[in-house]
Amino acid sequence: MPASALDLVALTQSIKDWGRDLGFQQVGIAGLDLGEHEQHLERWLAAGYQGEMDYMAAHGHKRSHPEELVPGTLRVVSLRMDYLPADTLMAQRLGDPEKAYVSRYALGRDYHKLIRKRLQQLAERIQQQIGPFGYRAFVDSAPVLEKAVAEQAGLGWIGKNTLVLNRKAGSYFFLGELFVDLPLPVDPPQDREHCGRCRACLDICPTAAFVAPYVLDARRCISYLTIELKGPIPLELRPLIGNRVFGCDDCQLVCPWNRFARPTAQQDFQPRHSLDNAELASLFLWSEDEFLARTEGSPLRRAGYERWLRNLAVGLGNAPSTIPVIEALQQRREDSSALVREHVAWALERHAQASTGGAARP
Repeated sequence: MPASALDLVALTQSIKDWGRDLGFQQVGIAGLDLGEHEQHLERWLAAGYQGEMDYMAAHGHKRSHPEELVPGTLRVVSLRMDYLPADTLMAQRLGDPEKAYVSRYALGRDYHKLIRKRLQQLAERIQQQIGPFGYRAFVDSAPVLEKAVAEQAGLGWIGKNTLVLNRKAGSYFFLGELFVDLPLPVDPPQDREHCGRCRACLDICPTAAFVAPYVLDARRCISYLTIELKGPIPLELRPLIGNRVFGCDDCQLVCPWNRFARPTAQQDFQPRHSLDNAELASLFLWSEDEFLARTEGSPLRRAGYERWLRNLAVGLGNAPSTIPVIEALQQRREDSSALVREHVAWALERHAQASTGGAARP
């Protein structure tokens, strides 16, 4: 059916209704002009804040021009899905240095597959209604400025911690996009930010990764260090990581808007293998086969076994000098990975210094 014959207003409302039926908490329609976000990205890249994430500089202007990434695109349907499990005791786990802290988005199954499947189902419902149309679905899987798109679609504003914030839902949600060749009416963009004078996220960051409001130096961000960085974690940052072994939620934990965050109803996002209450020492003893079995379908696979052990070694180096901590580290002194051995040696040296009254722990 040609677009001129469609009731685009009614179709847009149907798309939002279907999106909610599929488990998304909000759906918005964005145009293609991402305005100053392109210049912000270029300044960020010029400063080198992307670190080893070379893909952030790839693809030319396709990241900020949806119509170049997918020719024929006229609108972007932006959707958000809450992921925060209930009662995962974030502050308590961070305050227990022998526990492993895993970012709450990574406790359950990998969100990419679930959201991509739901986006495909949404596209099929549209197709059942209007016939064939052009579309592509993306979930953090292509050069898309998804936070800018979400802001343009009215889903929230990009806060000082560089995350999308929503006045009714905080920031614990995933984003997905459906690029379409339909001239749907766009939603009013979020043209105001509501952070005000608050700088709680900037002040809480353990590694001082925010060089200014709205500007993150990824090279100091714990999420980058524990997930994206392939080599050794810089020495000066290791003590600051504490027990965070995969990602970091500190800047969300202190955000006042997250008092409105609601627990997810998605069973796939519930904690698996007790990762919301696991001991560093016990995780460090997983064999590679155990790691692969217990992280099947999990975001933790992104780090891989070697970097998982690297991260845990740092956590153990920051933990109290208990018998389980020291014994776990000693069992991997001769690990086959040079990367793991280096971080184990650092951790054991930290404990040796502490036991002899040497250099104080930062």
